[in-house]
Amino acid sequence: MQVDDALLTKLEKLSFLKVSDDKREEIINQLSEIVSFVDNISELNTDGVDDNFAMSDKGTFTREDIPSCDRSVNDEILKNAPLSGDHFFIVPKIIE
Repeated sequence: MQVDDALLTKLEKLSFLKVSDDKREEIINQLSEIVSFVDNISELNTDGVDDNFAMSDKGTFTREDIPSCDRSVNDEILKNAPLSGDHFFIVPKIIE
């Protein structure tokens, strides 16, 4: 794939970004490097590589979801509030 000014203009339109004229050549060069790197990766021979080589047959460890509440943590946090009551922050009314 050839990265040129026309492609950069199309990418600008799709991404809703504006590239300044003094940065255009630098960005075209960087995008060309990225595309050539991806082309190099696509040339790798992966015939003998298992599709799931990085996967594990084991499921994700999960824990039982048990609700708990440590009142000491709540009290420690609320003691820093200017106003609190019934284990809640008290704030000024903002909607009439």
